[in-house]
Amino acid sequence: MKNHIQPSHSDKESFEPANPERFAAAQKSTWVSIAINLLLTLLQVAGGVFSHSQALMADGLHSLSDLIADLLVLFANRHGNKHADANHPYGHARVETAATLILGVFLAALGVGLLVAAAIRLQHPATFLAVNPLALAIAIIALIAKESMFRYMLAVALRVRSQMLVANAWHARSDAASSLVVVVGIAGNLMGYTFLDLVAAAVVGVMITHMGGKLALEALSELIDTGLDAEEVAAIRVTLLNTHGVLGLHELRTRKMADNALVDAHILVDPKISVSEGHYIAETARHAVLKNHHVLDVMVHIDPEDDMQIAHNAKLPDRPVLLAQLAGLLGNSQLLNHRVVFHYLDGRVDAELFVPSGGELDAKVWQARCNQVVLNDPLFRSVQIYYAL
Repeated sequence: MKNHIQPSHSDKESFEPANPERFAAAQKSTWVSIAINLLLTLLQVAGGVFSHSQALMADGLHSLSDLIADLLVLFANRHGNKHADANHPYGHARVETAATLILGVFLAALGVGLLVAAAIRLQHPATFLAVNPLALAIAIIALIAKESMFRYMLAVALRVRSQMLVANAWHARSDAASSLVVVVGIAGNLMGYTFLDLVAAAVVGVMITHMGGKLALEALSELIDTGLDAEEVAAIRVTLLNTHGVLGLHELRTRKMADNALVDAHILVDPKISVSEGHYIAETARHAVLKNHHVLDVMVHIDPEDDMQIAHNAKLPDRPVLLAQLAGLLGNSQLLNHRVVFHYLDGRVDAELFVPSGGELDAKVWQARCNQVVLNDPLFRSVQIYYAL
């Protein structure tokens, strides 16, 4: 129902993240990853050149891509955690999505490049070289470091519920898997199967390409407003329907936004309740969804009837025209001096007139007349007269 926009902050003011816990956790884990990937990149590339291992060099370039990814995560974490403002009323969470898309495309391109390079070298067996045993030691060190990084980063990501950090953690797991392939390839090379080092480099290229493509497609699906999975949508539906006063629900729509989602729904309420009570029911339903689901905001539209199944009321006359037509229909403009409530339902109008008790108007007589005149009226479905206390 509401769009919560925080006051904008100028660049000169100190940065205040919208989610301090997530921001701090992402900053800490990413800086740890940067330090490890920087050391691994230098160690693997230098070791690959010295030991003549193409697989170790490919894994070193993979570590370099991780380093670039970490820097991208730092940028997205800062800018994606800014408060909502006038230009971004839903916040800046899509910065994380854009960063994930860029990371995915970069990884896919790097993987294809490594795969092509390895495939070309495999066409020339005479160039195969035996690697130095040092390469195996470096590959094992890299494997242990990357698997440890995966476990650490995934634990942090799940604690603060960050999609971007989860993606980065699984990226670290793919790095560990590629390092395992490199260990096997180098070990095979040392056992006399010299071609296995290049095969391992090619496999690493395939793995990087697959991971990059997966990240890019997931980010792209979010940018084109893909909805939540069916199970989560069903859970949100139950939450809304369990709200007291909600009689029905239709047009429930969701769309992902980084770690959160945006939800809008049409709820059906009793058509004769007051506007304030209908608003209260909608706010209650909204807060129930925000409390029980990982949702950024909920837009709740109140319907007095299921407008997906019955006639729409938008073409019916507005209040001044209805008052004039009702006075003409009953032949008494005096009725306009009292409280009149209109209910737009099923393509027609129900009217309620509240007349003072003990006045000149005989409610029973006028009710009988109202029942008669609306029998064949195309606009008014019913006219009810009540005594006002």
